[in-house]
Amino acid sequence: MTATPATETTQSTGTTGAYEPTDRTVPTRSRDRARYDRDTVHAILDEAYVCHLGFVRDGAPVVLPTLFARVGESLYMHGSTGSRPLLAAGRTDPGLPVCVTVTHVDGLVLARSAFHHSLNYRSVVVHGTARQVTDEDECRTALDAMIDAVAPGRSGDVRPASARELAATAVIRVDLDEVSAKLRTGPSSDDAEDLGLPHWAGVVPVGRVYGTPVPAADLDPGIAVPGYLTAL
Repeated sequence: MTATPATETTQSTGTTGAYEPTDRTVPTRSRDRARYDRDTVHAILDEAYVCHLGFVRDGAPVVLPTLFARVGESLYMHGSTGSRPLLAAGRTDPGLPVCVTVTHVDGLVLARSAFHHSLNYRSVVVHGTARQVTDEDECRTALDAMIDAVAPGRSGDVRPASARELAATAVIRVDLDEVSAKLRTGPSSDDAEDLGLPHWAGVVPVGRVYGTPVPAADLDPGIAVPGYLTAL
């Protein structure tokens, strides 16, 4: 699905506090949607907690959905110490080449023609090298950040990982060096000759909705739902 960018909201790309564009981060089409400023990139990353981690295994591409969190200028992901990408990140020097993507869908853009249907979205693509984290303090910081990315405040309301659990968990870090964001906003972009057609056109907003927390069957009934969950 495509859209003509003429009617979309655009912003200028600044240089202060921005990531440097590279051949891999400059889109081949709709370049006016690209953003490189840190505020935009960080906001998109911080609103998400699921990313797609892409890498090459045995000569074939692999893309895995996984939890992540941003801490400063790094993204952290975790998994079992037996996980193939995490093993590769730890065994190869300097690490595992990866591509990390994050996407938010904000609206369904419905045009009068099939060709001009599109989505309003915000996305970030990170190219870099995944390295295994071996420092215990950094691992704990990363794991707490991933818990809080899902439910802010949760890491302070659980039993911390034991030494055995920490040993069974691998954490990888991808630094935010080669980064770009891409956004689309605005209405549909119909051709002038299609404006009189008898088809509905517009935008259907899309958002994330949380339901009422359901307690575990074996939870002490005296434990109330914490405020950080009701705040969701």
